[in-house]
Amino acid sequence: MIKVEKLPYPILIAAHLIMALLVVLFPFTATVLFYVVTVYFLLRIFSNADRAHEALLAACYLTCWEVFLRMTNSLLFYEFIKYLVLLFMVLGIFYRGFSIKSLPYIIYLLLLVPSIVIASQLIPLGESLKNAVAFNLSGPVTLGVVAIYCYQRKITEKRLEEILKLSVGPLAMMTLYLFLVTPDIRDTITGTGSNFAASGGYGPNQVATALGIGMFICFVRFLRVRNFWINIIDIVLLFGMTFRAWVTFSRGGVITAGLMIAATVIVIFLMKRSTFRIAMLPKLGVLVIGLGMVWGFTSLVTNGLIDKRYANQDAAGRVKEDLSTGREQLISIELEAFAENPITGIGAGQVRYYRARKEGILAASHNEISRLLSEHGAIGILSLLVLIFTPLIYRLSHRRNLYFYAFLIFWFATINHSAMRIAAPSFFYGLALLNVIPNKKRQISNAAVKRWKKRKKLPTNPNPRLQPQSV
Repeated sequence: MIKVEKLPYPILIAAHLIMALLVVLFPFTATVLFYVVTVYFLLRIFSNADRAHEALLAACYLTCWEVFLRMTNSLLFYEFIKYLVLLFMVLGIFYRGFSIKSLPYIIYLLLLVPSIVIASQLIPLGESLKNAVAFNLSGPVTLGVVAIYCYQRKITEKRLEEILKLSVGPLAMMTLYLFLVTPDIRDTITGTGSNFAASGGYGPNQVATALGIGMFICFVRFLRVRNFWINIIDIVLLFGMTFRAWVTFSRGGVITAGLMIAATVIVIFLMKRSTFRIAMLPKLGVLVIGLGMVWGFTSLVTNGLIDKRYANQDAAGRVKEDLSTGREQLISIELEAFAENPITGIGAGQVRYYRARKEGILAASHNEISRLLSEHGAIGILSLLVLIFTPLIYRLSHRRNLYFYAFLIFWFATINHSAMRIAAPSFFYGLALLNVIPNKKRQISNAAVKRWKKRKKLPTNPNPRLQPQSV
């Protein structure tokens, strides 16, 4: 079976751009492509001896494709990708097992159970307990299972780079789609609020988050890959994704990408040889200049509104008092729920009903930490401590993962502005737990050595004493 991650990078990107064109021309092809790709990955998992890494590849690809699939209404149901990621991870665990040292994440999953019990007693009449709990716990459960799967699982640097390389494809696909469905940004910008029109008609927060992942991967690929034409492709994709992320007017995903990039650059400077650091400086200079030009262009096409957005101003230039765009009030309500029920919380999925009763507000805060506190109480605090300190302790003895801090930052920053509405924070948290090992050196068998010597007409077992002495 063809391994798409082995394809030359230009062909890989070109194939995804062609798929984006097909989706624009024939929208139903998005659904067809999704099911074809899903079957393809399932076949790879069942037919390949290295099932563990095949499952990781499939989960990463679909995670990066999720927002585009939601945007084009290609999924069977809203949370479908999370369940597919769970399926791939469970298959990987079934075939290759998991580390017994991942016990903290088993405990983390068990800590979610009390909130389900409490929710079953408090669910309003006419509401579905299954839907309320499944929607709110699908993200945390996905995180727990991915973490169990990835914890201390060995993967070579080359294999991890291949997985990230393949994941650029669906993000490039979404980027071109956004350019094609909203060709003139000037017609879509009316203020400094999040822009649904420039986000393909879908949630700007989720679109910016997905584009932020693409920005990060293209950035590190540009720094680390030493091939002029590959570098050109990555830098063009990076600038395109950055522009589209900025015009969503959703800051969370962009700021998160910036933090990931900064963390990775610092790690590279600390871990790599001085010659590599010096060679990296010209590329960083090109990126800084290029991103400055993209910002100038974005400011031009938005009539300066993007500058006001990141300065926390409205369209008239007045500074907004609430930097969180109204979420501060929603978070404060969730903290009130925690104060009323500090031990066990009010139950999974119950904060929306609590907020409606308290203030008549149906909006969500999109903050996973305040939701954990309100719905899980002190148990939620314990869960959060497990998620924060387990990878940090693990890092003390496993330092080869260049992207450890980037992945961890992505998880923590994303759950604070977008909760766990998409699978990405759960999955990339798991990638931080991988045990990255050096690439395997090619082993030459004794038989191969003998054949080489025979072709060169050299003695099979030369006696050093019989060799001519140099003068």
